[in-house]
Amino acid sequence: MNKILQFKISLKGSKPLIWRRFQVESNKTFYDLHLIIQIVMGWTNTHLYHFCINKNYYIGNADSDSDDLDDMADDKTVRLTEIFAKPKSKAVYEYDFGDGWQHDVQLEKILDRDPGQNYPVCLKGELNCPPEDCGGIGGFYFLIEALKDKKNPEHKSMTEWLGGNYDPEYFDLDEINQLLKNYKDYDLELN
Repeated sequence: MNKILQFKISLKGSKPLIWRRFQVESNKTFYDLHLIIQIVMGWTNTHLYHFCINKNYYIGNADSDSDDLDDMADDKTVRLTEIFAKPKSKAVYEYDFGDGWQHDVQLEKILDRDPGQNYPVCLKGELNCPPEDCGGIGGFYFLIEALKDKKNPEHKSMTEWLGGNYDPEYFDLDEINQLLKNYKDYDLELN
């Protein structure tokens, strides 16, 4: 019987910390983990990504056109338990190489499966994910400052760029868990 892996993921450089705690079945692949992270964090799965283990082992989309990581392991074949074998095991998940969103991913616990629970499941989290393509963590905080101050010369253009509907405090656990029920549908096959 599969065990359950409980992870905490946090967006590096975010203050206050943007983070999520979630559980996933141990037999899943790193590709599954990528899709789950996209949903729990609030990303849109429109950019390349990879996982970095111990600063020198990369797992990602082996079919991508990226020449940077020729020796990257295929995330569709590497199982989570190959890397996350014991609590406190860590990885860095990088999404959107242009903006460079880096996330710390840590295995918190290995649990027995709860027969009444559907997996994956998000348990908790705080704050909204930054909008896509806002320029990385520095661009994100520039955006937040521009949105707060109507006198800021960038306020109007940033509000228009976002469509006027971004709340940095927003976090909806029920919405995330509803999306997780069909997380495989989040696959957009970026090549």
